[in-house]
Amino acid sequence: MDIKEIRTLIDLMKKNGVAVFKMEREGFKITLKTAGAVGPAQYVTTQPVFSVTESSALPAIAAEAPASNSAPASASSGIEIKSPMVGTFYSAPSPDSPSFLTVGQQVTPDTVVCIIEAMKVMNEVKAEVSGIVTEICAENGKPVQFGQPLFRLK
Repeated sequence: MDIKEIRTLIDLMKKNGVAVFKMEREGFKITLKTAGAVGPAQYVTTQPVFSVTESSALPAIAAEAPASNSAPASASSGIEIKSPMVGTFYSAPSPDSPSFLTVGQQVTPDTVVCIIEAMKVMNEVKAEVSGIVTEICAENGKPVQFGQPLFRLK
């Protein structure tokens, strides 16, 4: 399933007043929620739901979380530029253009660091902080979630 199919599902949900939509297909799971559901409109891929009543389930969740995070130890050091929205991350203004940022580059609060496409709208993301890029956390052309670290600075 690609991002265009997901957007089509979101549009159908809005037109038909559907609040929550879940789907599984060939090992791919997705849950879509609109503003009528609990929380803001978003799309997220999900893992199996764990029961909170069992005390043994909590260590299993904690053990899995670091495996999906690319650098949990460095998260506490430095400044993070996080995604302000759900969408597709683009590191350059066009496929033929150089990336907005490279590791070691100085940024100011007004520096455009990336573009996030959401609902067919290209949104420029500014650094809003000053620093030097130490890590690029998001992958070009891949989906990002709200609050997901995009860059780390020192």
